Amino acid sequence: MMRLKQHMGLVSSPTPAIVVRLGNNTPHRRRATRSRIVSSSASDAAPFEKPRAVVKKVLAQSQPEGQGATVRRSIGRHELRNLDPFLQLDEFTVSKPAGFPDHPHRGFETVTHMFEGAITHQDFAGHKGTIRTGDVQWMTAGRGIVHSEMPAGDGVSEGLQLWINLSSKDKMIEPRYQELERKDISRAETEDGVEARVIAGEAFGVASPVYTRTPIMYVDFTMRPGSRLHQPVPEGWNAFVYVVDGEGVFGRETATAHHCLVLGSGDGVSVWNRSARPLRFVLAAGQPLGEPVVQHGPFVMNSHAEIQQAMEDYSYGKNGFERAGQWSSSA
Repeated sequence: MMRLKQHMGLVSSPTPAIVVRLGNNTPHRRRATRSRIVSSSASDAAPFEKPRAVVKKVLAQSQPEGQGATVRRSIGRHELRNLDPFLQLDEFTVSKPAGFPDHPHRGFETVTHMFEGAITHQDFAGHKGTIRTGDVQWMTAGRGIVHSEMPAGDGVSEGLQLWINLSSKDKMIEPRYQELERKDISRAETEDGVEARVIAGEAFGVASPVYTRTPIMYVDFTMRPGSRLHQPVPEGWNAFVYVVDGEGVFGRETATAHHCLVLGSGDGVSVWNRSARPLRFVLAAGQPLGEPVVQHGPFVMNSHAEIQQAMEDYSYGKNGFERAGQWSSSA
């Protein structure tokens, strides 16, 4: 129970492929889209009929998390409790001996996107691996995962972790993983200096091989000084930008590193890097689920009764948590 309490704070050549691991760790392969240069300049794209404006700007604040680690949280703070279907966004900075030791999850997905360094993940189902600079792990916790996320090697490990809600029909599915090495992430760039690494969804006609149960777009953009971008975003989807490095103009709003920008309704967002240094940001959008969200730390369900059930299942080792009591990442 001590581990649970630590994580239960209340908050309401060939074409590359990725490996998809299901609950039984059976590998399946999905074909990725080749990297390519987009001949038409992003700055020449037609303006949107309904451009998305920035409706909220949140500076991610540093806070302790896990065991000696620090995260900058934007989504999941009181200023921005959630943005359906997104539950939480942390920019993490961690080095040994700090980390995120054994903890449970149920009812949502985590997307871990490494900027620098490496994190070793292992869980009670026997899955273990290390995600390194530029790699992405898309973990569907479903009915239950107990895992650890600890820095591998010396130095500082940095990245983003995004929590994505699952619909009520998917909350109790078997856990699964989709893991992309840096070289296998779909990539495109324009002639005037905009690079897109497509982690989910599509940009510049290049699609990610990741399967998303909740329809999601997640693109890591880097823009050279002076470049412009006009990126379509599906209407009706909630969307945000997180600035990783540099300074950019998003619609009419200027933002610098560690700011999360919530975008209003519309069919696309325009970005201009008018600074003298590169701009890097993540654009994420998702189709709202429109369902009740009840969150208690690492459990996200649709009702308080389901949260109570999740806590009971974890405590007594049942309904997906059968191996929780006998497993330790340090064993």
